[in-house]
Amino acid sequence: MKSFNFTGLPTRVVFGDGTLAQLADEVRALGCSRAMVLSTPQQAAQGQALMKQLGSMAGGLFSDAAMHTPVDITDRALTQLSTTQADCIVALGGGSTIGLSKALALRTDIKQIVIPTTYAGSEATPIIGETKDGVKTTQRTLKVLPEVVIYDVALTLSLPVAVSSASGMNAIAHAVEALYAKDANPLTSTLAIQGIHALKDALPRIQLNPLDKDARSNALYGAWLCGLCLAQVGMSLHHKLCHTIGGSFNLPHAETHSVILPHAVAYNALAATQAMQQLTQTMGVSNAAQGLFDLTTKLKLPTSLQSLGMTQEQLTRATDLAMANPYWSPRAIERAGIAQLLEDAFHGHRPSAV
Repeated sequence: MKSFNFTGLPTRVVFGDGTLAQLADEVRALGCSRAMVLSTPQQAAQGQALMKQLGSMAGGLFSDAAMHTPVDITDRALTQLSTTQADCIVALGGGSTIGLSKALALRTDIKQIVIPTTYAGSEATPIIGETKDGVKTTQRTLKVLPEVVIYDVALTLSLPVAVSSASGMNAIAHAVEALYAKDANPLTSTLAIQGIHALKDALPRIQLNPLDKDARSNALYGAWLCGLCLAQVGMSLHHKLCHTIGGSFNLPHAETHSVILPHAVAYNALAATQAMQQLTQTMGVSNAAQGLFDLTTKLKLPTSLQSLGMTQEQLTRATDLAMANPYWSPRAIERAGIAQLLEDAFHGHRPSAV
């Protein structure tokens, strides 16, 4: 076995059905007594319900979390946080709300309790991406890692099927890249395989029956495993493309992952043969990139950047952004290859077999 490094991350995980009832106890266990609640505008009612549940420990609600964590919204939340005298944050939602929670923790070191309601996996990582002046940048620091994550399967039962599928594919992307990451190790590879397997089986079942609690539980478990992968290893080409394109052109985050993933895998296929072997076996397909594209199609997700609102004229700038400070990749980052990848993703072409 090759030598490797592994660092266990200090996050407490509470997983189950009905676990939200333990929220007040988790606040107290952190030694905290006043929590500011975060949500998106769409989940403000759920945020208000959390305020009621916290009672005297509620320290206000900020319900303007937004996709790609814009710095101006973080500044407004920071102003409100300073007036609440809160000693912890309770973040309810998906990547937008969790991103805002991390941004506040980055600036204040405030403790975080995160309650995911999608399958994005951001809650498991010490990674934050922020957008300023149309440019999204990411960094890795333990300052943004949540102290507590409460996974409550009951909260995902009302998650729309389309959102479930898109955020699930986002999670799968974390695990796929972990299989060929520069700093991959045996544990992350095992987590990646289990996470992909759980999600690729659960997401089609959720599409057929959104109230299938067993499928919802497996999807949430798979998303956690995929998030743990992203927490442990460096990101590669796929995440670079999604972060730069999504942040620069304001495309929906999870759907951008769904569109890009098959093409990023196809780009790296010949340079990461062992990872492709693991991926095809886990998914039960003959070609990894095509299998991911077909799963995206089966889940009725967008398969083209054009359908997300990107224009043909923006492809050149997207290529420029992808070439600037590129992430490590098994295959060298070549302009012609990246331009072709983005062209295929723009039109939604099914990847060719390699």
